[in-house]
Amino acid sequence: MNTLIQPLRIALKALRVNKMRSFLTMLGIIIGIAAVIAMMAVGTGASYVISQQIASVGSNILLILPGSVTSGGLRTGSGGVQTLTSDDSKAIQAECPSVELASPASRGSGQVVYGNQNWSTQLLGTTPEMFDIREWPVANGRPMTGSDVDGAAKVCLLGQTVAQNLFGSEDPIGKMVRIRKIPFVVIGVMERKGQSPQGTDQDDIVFVPFRTAKTKLLGGQFPKSTGSIIVKAKSAELLPRAEEEITELLRQRHRIMSGKEDDFTVRNLSEILAVAEQSSKVMALLLGSVASISLVVGGIGIMNIMLVSVTERTREIGIRMAIGAKRNDILLQFLTEAVLLTVIGGLIGIALGAGGAAVVSRILSWPTLISPLSITVAFLFSGAVGIFFGFYPARKAAGLNPIEALRYE
Repeated sequence: MNTLIQPLRIALKALRVNKMRSFLTMLGIIIGIAAVIAMMAVGTGASYVISQQIASVGSNILLILPGSVTSGGLRTGSGGVQTLTSDDSKAIQAECPSVELASPASRGSGQVVYGNQNWSTQLLGTTPEMFDIREWPVANGRPMTGSDVDGAAKVCLLGQTVAQNLFGSEDPIGKMVRIRKIPFVVIGVMERKGQSPQGTDQDDIVFVPFRTAKTKLLGGQFPKSTGSIIVKAKSAELLPRAEEEITELLRQRHRIMSGKEDDFTVRNLSEILAVAEQSSKVMALLLGSVASISLVVGGIGIMNIMLVSVTERTREIGIRMAIGAKRNDILLQFLTEAVLLTVIGGLIGIALGAGGAAVVSRILSWPTLISPLSITVAFLFSGAVGIFFGFYPARKAAGLNPIEALRYE
């Protein structure tokens, strides 16, 4: 133990002799570690946000949208014609073995009024299956039922944003609101969902039964037509199979002949969101890698200062060798000084990096996550920098000839 404590004491004494030089030497390591910690915290925070958004959408989801249609030699754009119906949704759920649930979704917008309060929001006509697919439970009140859809009941479920803006602290359950001047009874308020991966507020929405939306609110020439169908596969592994089954079924139902293009589009939301999450992780790694360059610069600075220190203390090295110090003792001494510089700099850098991440989070309202692993890696890396860049100067000191070192002026 004494063989380790003694070099440490000498190293601390040597660093105190030249405080300003020691601090400036550590500055590169401090900035490098602080940058790595802060950048990794920002990148990890971004990855966390996307992960939460993915979870808010639901798992194992496919989205079916109307496709383009060719008529008289003219092609409509995607969604230009309503080619999907609520019957398609029922058929997908009933006839596709890999599909667990399917639900139509007809979107619109409108003004919702309660008393002297009003709020413009998104309207979504759907079925009870939608809430199971999206894993979106009711926080207060009751959920939508099949009888609400079949009977075209004038009932609605409010998102948290709508409920807050219309009712404030008042309980909305059982209250009457007007949607596009039509009275609806509020039967429930949904759990908070937060932002979507596109950055929109998922809680700024009002749900109404699908049939009610088509016959009383959103209208349209075809009461069964739907803007989209959302599908949940039985497992993530069955998503590709579910996509194949849906495509085959809809081609049959829409009488699309072989060689003709589909009049619908099936999108795998899980794959799209997984790519976004992977991109954020790559960005976090890239930020950390760029910041770590300053660590290398700091390490080169330490090597430079240690070489200067060896030159300045050549006579001291000769005296120590003359009184019995071995080459390994000299090597350990200078290596200890280099590691001590980087470790102290690393600790200060970790503190500054954590503080910088907190400032970024407060100013930009962006979540930052500092994991114990990143702190541990940063600390160990700072020590490794000291060993790597301090070894050459330490070996040079240990390799001095004692006689020549004593004669050095």
